[in-house]
Amino acid sequence: MGNLLYVIAVILVILWLIGYLGFPSAVGGLIHILLVIAVIAVILRLIRRA
Repeated sequence: MGNLLYVIAVILVILWLIGYLGFPSAVGGLIHILLVIAVIAVILRLIRRA
């Protein structure tokens, strides 16, 4: 389950980069929500590992 969270976080960060660089003003807040979800997933992974 931990690896799944990491994979989801990486995918969300990649989608954020694509959206940010490819469509800077088209999607707006949705891109930042994806980034926040990815960061939360990484933090949860780090907390659960310890």
